[in-house]
Amino acid sequence: MCETMSGKVALITGGGSGLGAAVARRFSANGASVVVTGRREEPIKKVADETGGRFAAGDVTDSDHLARAVEIAVTEFGGLDIVVANAGVISMADAVSVDDADWQQMIDINLTGVMKTAKAALPALINRGKGAIVNVSSVAGLMGVGEGVGYCSSKSALLGLTRSLALDYGPQGVRVNTLCPGWFRSEMSEMEMEELAKEKNITVEQAVQRVTQYLPLQRMADPDEIAACVEFLASDNASFVTGTTLVADGGGAIVDVGMLGFL
Repeated sequence: MCETMSGKVALITGGGSGLGAAVARRFSANGASVVVTGRREEPIKKVADETGGRFAAGDVTDSDHLARAVEIAVTEFGGLDIVVANAGVISMADAVSVDDADWQQMIDINLTGVMKTAKAALPALINRGKGAIVNVSSVAGLMGVGEGVGYCSSKSALLGLTRSLALDYGPQGVRVNTLCPGWFRSEMSEMEMEELAKEKNITVEQAVQRVTQYLPLQRMADPDEIAACVEFLASDNASFVTGTTLVADGGGAIVDVGMLGFL
């Protein structure tokens, strides 16, 4: 058991699958009590049952839902120490073709939902004397992605939100950091690989190889590898780390794309 997580109480949005579920399982295994939220009740209930945690079905755009989730953490487990703002959506389009509703949904969930999550949780975190927020962005928040105008915009904005929160609430003991993952195995990445495989008339595994071939590690991450990064930022091991961005992308950000033609 990781002593830095023992006795901690964590709220995890988007906790029903993928990274959110991996974080819930890892935190629980290492001694934390978890409250998971998500729009689909069945998967978040399953994760809560697996981890001995609690769940609250709802959307991060709903301030009342977020207030209930925080209340569950405080009532059931005595307080709140950690928030992992992981809920997000993606819709691919360029600036000319993006649907207004899709754009607004990405801003509402990927950005405003994270701000509302922090707003709901901060009083409980401050009441504990210290706390940690981990905002889950993406490598798309650091660089351009083709036909990703809404996703890149919303995920980039999270970096500014993190810095603002870290500056405002550091004096009250609350640390706020951003995690930018690259490719990892999840429901979302599996769907993307299936679409790419269909488009290129290749197998799904060949699609995975195609998107990871230029990464120094040449593979996707397991969700638990990314969850370990979340755990570090949330734990007391990162007690002097705030307002920063951790990139977990298999080395993709260090590759000079202009030199790929020589490979």
